[in-house]
Amino acid sequence: MKNILIVEDDKTLCDGIAIAIKESDTNIIQSGSVADARRNIKCADLVILDINLPDGSGLDFLKEIRRWSVLPVIMLTANDMETDIVMGLESGADDYITKPFSLAVLRARVHTQLRREDVIKDKNFYKSANIIEIDNFYFDFDGMEYRREGENIELSKTEQKLLKLLVFNRGHIVLREELIDKIWSSDAEYVDTNALSVTIKRLRDKLEKDSAKPEYIKTVYGIGYTWENAASRWGKDE
Repeated sequence: MKNILIVEDDKTLCDGIAIAIKESDTNIIQSGSVADARRNIKCADLVILDINLPDGSGLDFLKEIRRWSVLPVIMLTANDMETDIVMGLESGADDYITKPFSLAVLRARVHTQLRREDVIKDKNFYKSANIIEIDNFYFDFDGMEYRREGENIELSKTEQKLLKLLVFNRGHIVLREELIDKIWSSDAEYVDTNALSVTIKRLRDKLEKDSAKPEYIKTVYGIGYTWENAASRWGKDE
């Protein structure tokens, strides 16, 4: 049984969404505020989240979710400006739908996100917050132990930070600027942007079977990088 949390303060719209996406294997939970959503979030398998809520911003709540979870989130809002969409996706949204919208399209996108989540769980991509298993990789970020096909991999502190940012956001694009800021912290503004490309190359050399044709660490040209999981394919690489 899949638990879908709808966070929408318009009761009529919330009821309509619930009816449209309800199936025999789904349980719908409705919340009209951020406070109520916080009480229900832990049991959710997917969240449909409005931006404008009576007690706060859906974007802020999304950022809060992303601090501890890769739970699929579909943003639902009347804001259709390009900047609003970019902000939602950069904050960690998996999809973004603007009002008015087709309930059939929303239902299809919900199915897509649930299928993606099933693939992650079936592949046993993660067992605990800081121990992650992906295909033939084993990453223990607390114990600083990294293996590929059972063989130990030695990573520098910088490479460990980069790897953690990518795998904890797998399936999502992480902007170059965000990677530089989080890896090099207070020195970010003085770091040559080429340093990130060099670190990406070193990480690929250690993790990929063929670093020239990476299967996991993908480049999204002009934007950033993503750790590609079994449910998403981005295309060309460096």
